[in-house]
Amino acid sequence: MTRALLVLTCGAFLTLLAEATAMDRPGVAIALAAVFSALATGAYGWIDRRPPSRRRGPAAAYVVVQLVLGYLLFGVAGAGVGATLLLMVLVSQSVLLLPLPAAALVAAVVPLFHIGMSWGDGLRNGLGTLAAAAFTAVVTELLRREQRARIELADANAKLRGYAAQAEELATTQERNRVARDIHDGLGHHLTVVQMQVQAARAVLPSDPARADAVLARAQEQSTEALAEVRRSVAALRGPRTAPPLADALHALVAETTAAGVPTELEVDGTVRALPPDTEETLFRAAQEGLTNVRKHAAAGHARLLLRYRDDGTVQVEVCDDGRGMAGTPEGAGFGLLGLRERADRLGGSVDLVSHPGRGTTVRVAVPG
Repeated sequence: MTRALLVLTCGAFLTLLAEATAMDRPGVAIALAAVFSALATGAYGWIDRRPPSRRRGPAAAYVVVQLVLGYLLFGVAGAGVGATLLLMVLVSQSVLLLPLPAAALVAAVVPLFHIGMSWGDGLRNGLGTLAAAAFTAVVTELLRREQRARIELADANAKLRGYAAQAEELATTQERNRVARDIHDGLGHHLTVVQMQVQAARAVLPSDPARADAVLARAQEQSTEALAEVRRSVAALRGPRTAPPLADALHALVAETTAAGVPTELEVDGTVRALPPDTEETLFRAAQEGLTNVRKHAAAGHARLLLRYRDDGTVQVEVCDDGRGMAGTPEGAGFGLLGLRERADRLGGSVDLVSHPGRGTTVRVAVPG
């Protein structure tokens, strides 16, 4: 807008120069037009750069001074095209600098400069000038609103780009946490079993090589399962995750824990119903984490895994043992329990841990299903 007004001011001044030969006092007219044009460029630019809160007073003074100069210019140069164009520049600047009612008043005052003419010429030229001033004011206001809309749109686009970056970062963090949970709950579980079986094999190797060989065979099977878990995790990153039915997966967990030296039984309570894949995954990981902690920390003689389909629309997995219990969070299990809580929270579920020294531990996970 400022650049367009500068071009229009220069054009109006050059037009007035071309008309000066037909004026009675061309030198005075040119001097007034030069002062008007200088203020229309320099003073206007200075006011336009000021903060809006400090612009109103200087803007009002500028418009008043330009109105006086314009009136004098009209008196010397007459209602020429150059003088009229300079006044249209002032109307446009008033719309940009002043409140809209004040700018409308300026547009209404400009035609009054024709009062000194005869009644017929003054009325005809005044109406033409009023129409030109109104048109200039309307077009300037529309251009200002369009410019403001472009600025607001650019700001909105910048905010959207920021929100998109934040959403991408959040999605990356969530995916990183999911992969970490899968590694801990899946691969960590199998490696724990392998470690315990290798330790057991080393303990009985000198006295019972045959039993040590059987234990090592089970460790080999677990390492194969660990490799399969890695492949399943990689496949899950590339596409939908496939898993065995929940009951079959829980039976396999119970068999693993029993084979590792902690007799474990599975109990299913309530009417079995189909569950969403995310719900089955969360329940399976809860059972897996609970039984892994039983083997690693509980020193239990017996464990029980309970899968309960409740009438209130939730499904619950509960892992109980008769081990040594604990006074706080078991060593090394903090991340696993954190992962369980993250999985349950994502589905709107809950995780409860109850333990007393010497009386065992119970981990209970309930999710909608």
